[in-house]
Amino acid sequence: MKWTYLALLSYDGAKFVGWQRQAEGRSVQGVFESSLARIHGGIRVVAHGAGRTDAGVHALALAVSFSTPRQWDIGRLNRALNALLPEDCWVSAVHPMAPGFHARTSALGRRYRYDIGTDAEAASPFRRRYEWALGGSPELAVLREAAEVVSGTHDFRAFAAKSPAKPHYRCNLRRVEWLARDGGTGVSLHIEGDRFLHHMVRFLVGTMVDIALGRRQTSEMRTLLDRTDNLTTSPPAPPQGLFFVGAQYPAELYLGTPDAS
Repeated sequence: MKWTYLALLSYDGAKFVGWQRQAEGRSVQGVFESSLARIHGGIRVVAHGAGRTDAGVHALALAVSFSTPRQWDIGRLNRALNALLPEDCWVSAVHPMAPGFHARTSALGRRYRYDIGTDAEAASPFRRRYEWALGGSPELAVLREAAEVVSGTHDFRAFAAKSPAKPHYRCNLRRVEWLARDGGTGVSLHIEGDRFLHHMVRFLVGTMVDIALGRRQTSEMRTLLDRTDNLTTSPPAPPQGLFFVGAQYPAELYLGTPDAS
């Protein structure tokens, strides 16, 4: 018998090649699975993330599922993971889950945030690895107009990286909201949807910023939604401003108290 768990994992993506294991480079999945193997006496335990963040992208609470050959006290498992994970990773909580739970396929939705710095201090070494130091001030009202265009269900092929063909490119964005950051330091995009394509949030941010800086027209946002390629889409925003915030799951999959994330 195996027991299934959900870990809420935070990490600084600056020194990772992304979540997914790769032939070369340090991945979040790799270091997490290495910690699980040490806890279980060398037995490999496969971990699945709710999202496959790219190199340089961060997470505040990436949902990670895994099944183990032994039943754990939740507090003990949480402490063991944090004792073994590197300093740029941290597990805030662990939950026992129903058999068959999978962090990616069981998710009802996912939330991301993208931070942009518009003040001079955004370029400081203490901020530039966690936000886009834009060096300009995009007009917030225009950003919000562009966000309204993509809210709802659309084909987002024009805002996806080239990759193997998918069955479909439709996503339902339930929230696409730009907010001013405290102290006049910049703006943040808060975005939530049922699914996201590869580089989708970064392509959306890059295009909306170009519109808000006067480089493109707001009407182009709707035109792009009708395209079947990304050839005329603005370059994606840099990865360091992007954070995976959390994922949502049906309450009945939790064997304990569901976490608000």
